[in-house]
Amino acid sequence: MRIDIITLFPEMFEPVLGESIIGRAQKSGAVEIHTHQLRDYALDKHRRVDDTPYGGGMGMLMKAEPIALCFEAICAEVGARPHFVYMSPQGKTLRQQRLRELAEATENICILCGHYEGVDQRVLDRYIDEEISIGDYVLTGGEIPAMVFADALCRMVPGVLTNNACFTEESHFGGLLEYPQYTKPAEWRGMAVPEILLSGHHQNIEKWRREQALEVTRKKRPDLLE
Repeated sequence: MRIDIITLFPEMFEPVLGESIIGRAQKSGAVEIHTHQLRDYALDKHRRVDDTPYGGGMGMLMKAEPIALCFEAICAEVGARPHFVYMSPQGKTLRQQRLRELAEATENICILCGHYEGVDQRVLDRYIDEEISIGDYVLTGGEIPAMVFADALCRMVPGVLTNNACFTEESHFGGLLEYPQYTKPAEWRGMAVPEILLSGHHQNIEKWRREQALEVTRKKRPDLLE
């Protein structure tokens, strides 16, 4: 999978997406992540990418033309039109199921990181395929949401994790939260690991995990059960 990110702050991404699992995935070729400085596509000598909104109001808006030029350049570089996502508090809340669908349906995704008071609506109308939010709150820019989206999406790509079970058994993938997990030692500060996990009886362990997943979901996120 290839992910292209349009941003005013490309230097923010390498320290996060260049490390750990996603960093190793890039080195192995399982995923490609490319950042693009939007100011490189500004048309004036000051490299301005924002302007005042028509009708008045607070703040500035990101201009249409630099975004369009950048996206068109990415399309030419990729050799196809990527699925274009705008990270926006107005978008649908990101869910594991949507990540799964995107990972299975497309090999090329482009992410637009918003700033200021948003983006000229004409860009959204002509180019954006989908608006995605990571929660019902507003951040100072789209870079952190883009990192969250890219990280969560890359984990679903074959070859990024050592085994599909690394994500199929996690919270949200199957609609439930994950069951409790324990590691050594078997007893820590007077608290013992459940005996069933030490039994070696895999069928009983799977049954226990399913029951625990239901109970954890009931306590923490009953809305998921509904």
